[in-house]
Amino acid sequence: MSEGKKMTSSRRHHLKSLVLQIAAKWLEQEKIDVAAAKEAYLAEHCPEPDLSGDLMEVCKKLNQAIEKVDEERYDIEAKVLKVNKEIEDLKLKVVDLAGVKKPALKKVRMSADAMLKALLGSKHTVNMDLRANLKQVKKEVKEEPTEAIGDWRKNIEDKADRKKMFEAA
Repeated sequence: MSEGKKMTSSRRHHLKSLVLQIAAKWLEQEKIDVAAAKEAYLAEHCPEPDLSGDLMEVCKKLNQAIEKVDEERYDIEAKVLKVNKEIEDLKLKVVDLAGVKKPALKKVRMSADAMLKALLGSKHTVNMDLRANLKQVKKEVKEEPTEAIGDWRKNIEDKADRKKMFEAA
């Protein structure tokens, strides 16, 4: 018995083209069915717009609706800005309450002028003599008795007399 004949290539191409034609018809029919289903759904759920009135009436209604939505949007925007500002203020309060950790300070030797320049900036040059504002303590001058001051020649003569006394002895 014969196991089966092989199909010729022309027959195979012919069958392929028939299958493709049938599939194309089915796709077109499916598109038509989907469009009809869509039309039916829209007719059922979305009524036709009522254009029996004046077109100006419809435009006025739309404008009123737009204005109402704009007012609501503006109010909501103002509320959002207010809340955002409150949030920023609260963040600042939290930072103030928590405190900022200050780094350990280093000991630095610097002159008073350099400190003032650092505090006030380089533009402000302050030349203050800080020592001038200190109280000055005057040294007490030891007053020699006026008797000792006398004539210097007399002192020299007295010393000469003493010298003679030691030499005589």
